[in-house]
Amino acid sequence: MHSAPDTLRAQQFALTRALRDPAQAGPANIEPRRLKVYQDLLYNNLHSLLSAQFPVIAGLRGKPWWDAQVHDFFREHRARTPLFPELGREFIAWLSTLEQQGRLSLPFLRELAHYEWAELALAISDAAIDTTRIDPEGNLLDGVPVLSPLAWPLAYRFAVDRIRPEFQPTEPLSEPSFFLLHRGSDFKVRFSRIDALTFALMTQLQATNQQTGRWHLECLAGQSKFSDAASFIAAGSALLDRLRERQIVLGTQF
Repeated sequence: MHSAPDTLRAQQFALTRALRDPAQAGPANIEPRRLKVYQDLLYNNLHSLLSAQFPVIAGLRGKPWWDAQVHDFFREHRARTPLFPELGREFIAWLSTLEQQGRLSLPFLRELAHYEWAELALAISDAAIDTTRIDPEGNLLDGVPVLSPLAWPLAYRFAVDRIRPEFQPTEPLSEPSFFLLHRGSDFKVRFSRIDALTFALMTQLQATNQQTGRWHLECLAGQSKFSDAASFIAAGSALLDRLRERQIVLGTQF
């Protein structure tokens, strides 16, 4: 009674293997010429989508190299979502696996992919801001600062903003590069460089969102072993004010 479903299942697996990897034989009842139509259609669509999301990577080493990356991704990776906007995240997940396995073709590739992906990801983010629970004029030291969900602090070991065909580093920087990716009220996404203190403060605000600004700055002062904690907190307070002016910190929790 189960022979027909088992046969169908085997045909489906043979078909999907052949679609992912043309070197694999397809189902016996499908003419190779017809199978190739679907292989080319799927690969070309995937190639077009990835090339649009990762234009710098696509142009790094020429078309044959990029074609091979797309083929390998299609053959090896099992995506967890069918949504096209999530394709970039799936590509990064595949690169992370290669990195863990020591198979990454270029040492900076995963970070560069993340850097390229982040702009689109933030542009289409549906993160909501509940302004009814935020006091935009609140005291950022004594109150609980609210970091905008549309402000992302990013850190990279490689100089991802400089990588081009003529500049492909083999070693990471001596110190990480820190960036702020922010979507403003005009819906435009902007990258800017930030210093280590701004990055540390923002990542701490992301991780612990129930503490006062003073608590965050005291923690950072202790971590940095800054000798003059009062001066550190004064500088940090001014930094919080500047972040509020840029709508990166939205105010304090009610």
